[in-house]
Amino acid sequence: MSIRKKILIYFSAVTVMLVAIALMVIYILFSEYREEDFQQRQKEKIHLTLKFLAEIKRADKDIVEYLDRNSINEMLDEKLLIFDNSKSLIYTSVDNTKIPYSRDLLNKLSESQPWIETKDGLYDVVSIYLRKNDLAYYGISKAYDVYGYTKLNFLKSVLIATFFLVSFIVILVSFYLSKKITKPVKSITDKIKNFDFDQEFQPLVFHEAENEMSILANQFNLLVKRLKEAFSFQKNAINHISHELKTPISILVSNFDRIEREQDPILKQELIVGQKESTKNLSEIINLLLEISKTEANRTLNLSEFRIDELIFDVLDEIELIHPEFKLHVEYAELDNEENLMIKANYNLMRLVFINLFQNAVYYSPDKKAQLKITPKDGKVIISLENMGETIEKGEQPFLFQHFFRGKNSSGKSGFGLGLVFIHKILTLHHGTIQYQSTRQNRNKFIIVLPLS
Repeated sequence: MSIRKKILIYFSAVTVMLVAIALMVIYILFSEYREEDFQQRQKEKIHLTLKFLAEIKRADKDIVEYLDRNSINEMLDEKLLIFDNSKSLIYTSVDNTKIPYSRDLLNKLSESQPWIETKDGLYDVVSIYLRKNDLAYYGISKAYDVYGYTKLNFLKSVLIATFFLVSFIVILVSFYLSKKITKPVKSITDKIKNFDFDQEFQPLVFHEAENEMSILANQFNLLVKRLKEAFSFQKNAINHISHELKTPISILVSNFDRIEREQDPILKQELIVGQKESTKNLSEIINLLLEISKTEANRTLNLSEFRIDELIFDVLDEIELIHPEFKLHVEYAELDNEENLMIKANYNLMRLVFINLFQNAVYYSPDKKAQLKITPKDGKVIISLENMGETIEKGEQPFLFQHFFRGKNSSGKSGFGLGLVFIHKILTLHHGTIQYQSTRQNRNKFIIVLPLS
């Protein structure tokens, strides 16, 4: 059963039941009040009659008729019996109503039990014992409360009509409230049913910031975001690995071919030593990829302090071994203190940033030259790398750091479009940024900004 139906049924049932109980209580209380009030009037009638009888000392026929005529309109179908101390009948009303069990009531009345209330169908029967002028008297009154029952029946009709009217209103209100309350839930379930990882996810939005549905929607949005990131990482992992391992694996294969062909033992030994170093580099790259994976799983980076320019020169030495034709001109801004170039970062990851950046400069600059400028400013270090080459069009620049994007300037060149994505991810992890500028025709410029330690 849906939540909407449960709210409708449970709320309606509970409310209708409470209304029914309340109306029944009202009816019962009024019925008891009517009975109590009418029996009190019967008692007063007995007292009044005894008062007259005690004053005139005898029950004259004319007086009896006068008493009956005086009260004929007070009660309907009334029978009043008055007995003296010896339980002899001294007064009876002119009404034809019968009290066949009057003798039983007289036997029960006594000074210790002066009041008896009973019912005879719809008739109220009141029996009392009292003393007047040191004499004992017994009175029995049986009457039908026509006005009281009329009011009670009218009240019953009103309460029944009220019950059905309120029940109808409660069902309508329950239907409206159940629809309104479950609307956010239905919206969430509909979007979850239609959710597809291959399509762009539209986050669930609720305006009530503290509403439980808003909290649930935010948690669902966060869950979907993490899932998409996890799936994206899994989906692109092989491309990352192939992108980063392609060159070292090619070097390993090439070295094995050379070792296989080499006849000179000394040169073969040198090639084997070099192969060991290349294997170590391959292992290092794999470890770096694993470290990025750990970092994306919210694990801490292994940070150390070092000079950024020293790292750049170390990377440049490695690049020149592979691409001796590459020339890099390094320019420093004026330094007040050499400590202004100290950063706190993961050395191996930052090394990988500049390896990718310099390799791009080699691949895309026709003259194999680049200019690098290092500028410390306002607690940050700004590193700009500029080289000749075909520029990236303005329409393509917003997608430059997205997975698999390759601009028109990369046409005819191998690659997966992941190098800059890799750089951007590492710099983001270190609270840094990277931007691309095309200052003039055929000039590409990348600007990296990192916080100083």
